[in-house]
Amino acid sequence: MSKIYYFSANWCQPCKQLAPTMERSGLPFQKVNVDEDSTLSAKYGIRNVPTLVKVDNSGNEVSRLVGNNPLEKIQSWYNG
Repeated sequence: MSKIYYFSANWCQPCKQLAPTMERSGLPFQKVNVDEDSTLSAKYGIRNVPTLVKVDNSGNEVSRLVGNNPLEKIQSWYNG
């Protein structure tokens, strides 16, 4: 089963707006603060926040979605 790394930052307004959407999504995700976890952020080449990175069970990137997107788009992206 895939999971999502949700890369964000405390100072990022779009990240704050996306947080409740992710909570409602019902999708498996782990929130990652780019300022606190630079290793994971560097591993996935995060340049913008918010960024959602879908990974497989081995941690390999499957796809990514950048920006504050609506719930329907996030669910479609994850399930697609």
